[in-house]
Amino acid sequence: MSTVAVMTMVLLHGFAGSRASWDAVRAAAGGEAYPALPLDLRGHGDRAHVRPVDVEACVADVLGALPDRPVGLSGYSLGGRVALHAAVAAPQRFSRLVLVATTAGIADEQERAARRAADDRLADALLAGGLDAFAARWSAQPLFADDPPAVRAAQEAEVRAGDPQALAAVLRGLSPGRVPALWDRLGALDLPVDVVVGGRDAKYRALGERLAAALPQARLHVLDGAGHGLLREAPAAVAAVLRGG
Repeated sequence: MSTVAVMTMVLLHGFAGSRASWDAVRAAAGGEAYPALPLDLRGHGDRAHVRPVDVEACVADVLGALPDRPVGLSGYSLGGRVALHAAVAAPQRFSRLVLVATTAGIADEQERAARRAADDRLADALLAGGLDAFAARWSAQPLFADDPPAVRAAQEAEVRAGDPQALAAVLRGLSPGRVPALWDRLGALDLPVDVVVGGRDAKYRALGERLAAALPQARLHVLDGAGHGLLREAPAAVAAVLRGG
């Protein structure tokens, strides 16, 4: 059995998800036999009540949960941004990264300010209108426009299962407008990285191509026909990358 196949993989979910977001991927990777450590990020799942919600605290949580040996680290979307920050903060703790539909952040200051303002408004709308309205609004973004109905329904159910105060804190504290961009630090991250994107996810496919070009040991995997919600839509393909395929 290869080293990659037996390596423990720490798994970080996306916005409004939880460690359960990885269940289908883990099942496809081998179920209970697959060595995975899925974590709830602050503001989500069993850690919905934990404050503050910011990238420094999330990175500290991730590093504090690691075993005493180097492990693999994978993050989807928001979780991928946290994964990159953890890897930059403590590269010696990781032997491999798998970045799924994610980015190294927003570098332009005007874009950052605009995104902060937009996410603050979104958080206000969530608290004013409730989770049902927010879940429908979230899934109606162009990012998810071509998702199959079952994938969209699963995403909305995941959002509705969250805590509104917690998700509002995530929108504010982990907004790409507040989390520092890492593009200028990727060249020093000299460990194997698999970058996974959906073929019809034009925005994150472009970002994935940029990530793969900036990282010294990166491989780009484009999952044809899939969109942004890869953990829901293409779990077997994501599992194959996790297992080193």
